[in-house]
Amino acid sequence: MSKKNIKVCLVGSSGGHLTHLYMLKPFWQNKERFWVTFDKEDARSKLKGERFYPCYYPTNRNLKNLIKNTFLAIKVLRKEKPDLIISSGAAVAAPFFYIGKMMGAKLVYIEVFDRYDKPTVTGKLVYPITDKFIVEWEEMKQVYPKAINLGSIF
Repeated sequence: MSKKNIKVCLVGSSGGHLTHLYMLKPFWQNKERFWVTFDKEDARSKLKGERFYPCYYPTNRNLKNLIKNTFLAIKVLRKEKPDLIISSGAAVAAPFFYIGKMMGAKLVYIEVFDRYDKPTVTGKLVYPITDKFIVEWEEMKQVYPKAINLGSIF
């Protein structure tokens, strides 16, 4: 399979996390892709014309929505069968990463730009299973020793 023919799942909360993923457009624009994010105005306008699955929110410390998003992840990932799942958080990424890993997808997590010395909860949850864990600050390699520092994508 050539790098152009891979199917990519971009999963994350709306707002800054979605913006972060959208900025990777030079990477994903020529690939088959789909998005998983909150059904909010910023997501609908940014992803106009893109294929996207709405997920459940709020996600922070919300067990009910974690369970609902886990079932959504099973359903969506079974249907779509992505080769690669990319996320910059937040909590909605965790069920998609764990289910995706079990289904053989490669996982890339990008720790958010505003974290330069402490991990996020989602980062800590997915770090052990990611294929590539990317940070944007050299200091974050103290927190995530196996991470790759690619610098800022902003």
